[in-house]
Amino acid sequence: MRQLLDTVWQRRGTSWVWDEEARNQVCAASEVWSLRQFLRAVGNWPEDLPSNGSNTLVVAGLDGSLDLLGPTDAESWLGDTIKPAILSFQDEYGGDAALVFWLPGGNTRIKAQAATDEVSWLCHTPHGHQIDLGRILWGQANEYPQEILLREGGKAAGLFHLRIT
Repeated sequence: MRQLLDTVWQRRGTSWVWDEEARNQVCAASEVWSLRQFLRAVGNWPEDLPSNGSNTLVVAGLDGSLDLLGPTDAESWLGDTIKPAILSFQDEYGGDAALVFWLPGGNTRIKAQAATDEVSWLCHTPHGHQIDLGRILWGQANEYPQEILLREGGKAAGLFHLRIT
């Protein structure tokens, strides 16, 4: 998987971030939206986003919602609800804003296959199943997600995708 040292993820595209230092670079904790707020805003997006000089929206709660659903329901919900919401956000801001999903603990739950760059989400027990995020959210365009690095040689802080189609 390609690595990204640039800060473009803070201003554009969609990211899944699990590193607290990375999240703190784009927002204060009080600026984080709940997943419910995010889904209610679809089609009625604010003119000014709450973080990073109105360039970024950070959303928490995706991980908890996925944990409550069985794998089949989670896949359907991601494809039928979350992906259209991401597309709506992208369309509203014309690619000139960043959507960041805050996933504390995501470093142990998001798995990228080195050989294929396929990205999956490891469900909590009792399911213990993997959800194919790449297939559901970015249609297997596996060459596009990039690992976010905060410094050369550092651990991945999240994943970045410039535009989901």
